[in-house]
Amino acid sequence: MREDNGKKNVILCVQLNRYKSNIMVADISKAPSPAAAKKARPPRWLSVEEYLKRESGHINKHEYLNGKIVRMPYARGPHNEISMNIGTAIKNAVRGLPVKYRVFSSDQKIYFPELNQGSYADALAVSEKPVYWDGNELLLINPLLVVEVLSDSTENYDRQGKFAKYKTLASFREYVLVKQDKCHVETWFRLEPGLWQETIVTDPKGSIALKSIGCFLSVADIYENIEFPVLPSTPSAPSR
Repeated sequence: MREDNGKKNVILCVQLNRYKSNIMVADISKAPSPAAAKKARPPRWLSVEEYLKRESGHINKHEYLNGKIVRMPYARGPHNEISMNIGTAIKNAVRGLPVKYRVFSSDQKIYFPELNQGSYADALAVSEKPVYWDGNELLLINPLLVVEVLSDSTENYDRQGKFAKYKTLASFREYVLVKQDKCHVETWFRLEPGLWQETIVTDPKGSIALKSIGCFLSVADIYENIEFPVLPSTPSAPSR
């Protein structure tokens, strides 16, 4: 019996060597690691309702891009302070006007129904009464004026991609862009569909006109307590 088993083992080894190339194809040593398999897994697309539920349990803010969520970068102190300054300045400026305007902070979500996308602004104002896409007063769809404080990581997006999104909302009339590292405030006012008027103010003692809500803001109020970084001085050319 032992001799028979030995012969069988020899035959089996020969057969394994003969088909070694076929066996190597299924070599488990070449299978992807669990980490690699997890990384290659396609992203899960979320509905708006799932996004809102997920967002309510997160400390970080996320944009909603037609099923995909993208984490928003952290904001620096000057960014947050300017956002608060300009929101407060708008709130004070519209108080007492014949038309009622409501001012919202950077925690207010804005939804773009045509794009099935959602985002946040640094400040915004609506005329009379906010209109929400959902029944829980989470996704606002009628901003009249939107403010974005620019940073190095978001400036291109705020100027182009985000501006284009706001333009899909019929209520949107004015866009305010504020730089945080120097005195520079831009306003874009919609004269008519497809035609926008740009105004730039760089004078610290100047003011900006918000035509959509009929008031002025002091540049000094916008940049209250903000210290701009000191740029290195350019050496003067030697005299001859």
